[in-house]
This record gives sequence, structure tokens and C-alpha cells, in this order.
Amino acid sequence: MNQDTTSDFPAGAFRRQDETPDANFYHFPRFVTHIDDAAIEAVTQLYREYFPAGSTLLDLMSSWISHLPAEVAYHRVVGLGMNDAELRANPRLTSYVVQDLNQRPTLPFADAEFAGAAICVSIDYLTQPVAVLRELSRVLKPGAPLVITFSNRCFPSKAIAVWHALDSRGHLALVQRFLEAAGGWHAIQLLDRSPQPAGVSDPLFAVVAWAGSAPAGG
Repeated sequence: MNQDTTSDFPAGAFRRQDETPDANFYHFPRFVTHIDDAAIEAVTQLYREYFPAGSTLLDLMSSWISHLPAEVAYHRVVGLGMNDAELRANPRLTSYVVQDLNQRPTLPFADAEFAGAAICVSIDYLTQPVAVLRELSRVLKPGAPLVITFSNRCFPSKAIAVWHALDSRGHLALVQRFLEAAGGWHAIQLLDRSPQPAGVSDPLFAVVAWAGSAPAGG
């Protein structure tokens, strides 16, 4: 398995406590949510803001629920995830692909196929995040948004080592570094969308970026 070897990241940054095949870990479906209701609503609000109605969207590292706003109709939503049963149960997906991005980071989609993409509470599991984000910039239309969200919860044994070494502000900066190393992204925003008052709900952070080069004069 090839991992990102850019000098931007220390040796061992992408190792996990559990290096057994991810297909084994995700073999059985988990019909649960991984953040609480208030944090989910914060994710949904971000999708309202960045994904216009009628868009063709890619829900990367998807599961049985996509957290897209119920009142918004999209032209097409494609999910890519690890568990067939979860993806099959997701009512928002028009189609899906079962793929282990840690084994095969190349996305099976055409150039500029999507008008937006989301990675929800999953970026910390990618052992080749730069390669995946490089591929995402390819399959998104120029100017299309990518919304990456995360909290302070995860499957510890499958999260990469560098994620464990950082706090939430560090996670924001790390995801920004992934995007910059990948190239093909501009206008990167680091957002704290944690429900208020703080401490009552799971925190929610987001990194939003746009595919392609920055507009001239922008």
C-alpha cells in the first residue's frame, strides 16, 4: 500500500493503531450516527449554504445517512464508502460505489463530474489523504465546493497517528495542509461551527475549499 510520502509530513504520520485490512473493520454495517443531533444539524446547515439545489454531489466516505437537508432536492447524489449495506440503505443516494480509499485512492469518476463534494467525520481515517484530495479536485467542476467536517470523536484504532497528536485547531490546520499539498484548491476556509453554548453538544469543525485555480484578480 502506497502512502503519501511528501516531506510536509513526518514519518509515521499516517500509521494507525490497527493496520489490519479496513475491509474487515467495516465488514458489518453500523447503523448509528457518529456525532450528536446538534452537530449533525450544523453539518446539514453547511450543506444548505454550499450545495445549491439541483447539484450533482459526491458524498465521499459515505454511509447510511448523508445529513443533506431534507427540503433540498439535488439532481444526483453519488456515495462512495466501505459498507454495501449502509450505502444501499441511504435514501439520498442515487447510486453508490464500495471502495477502500486507503487501498485505492483513485476515484472511479470522470473529470469535472460533480458540482460539490462532502467528507463527513471521516478525513481522519485516510492514510493517503493528499492523493484522495488530489483526485477530488479532478472530479469536481472548477469552482465547486468541498465541505470537510469533523468533530472530536472517531474510531481511535483507525484514525491516523498525526490526528491523535493534534487538538481541534490542529486538525483544522492539518486538513488545510492536506489540501495545499494536493494542489488544485483555493480559498480554503477554516470554520468552527460548534453548537452553542459550548460543551453542550459535540463540537463541529469544517474546512471548505473550492476546486480549481483561484479566479484572476481573486
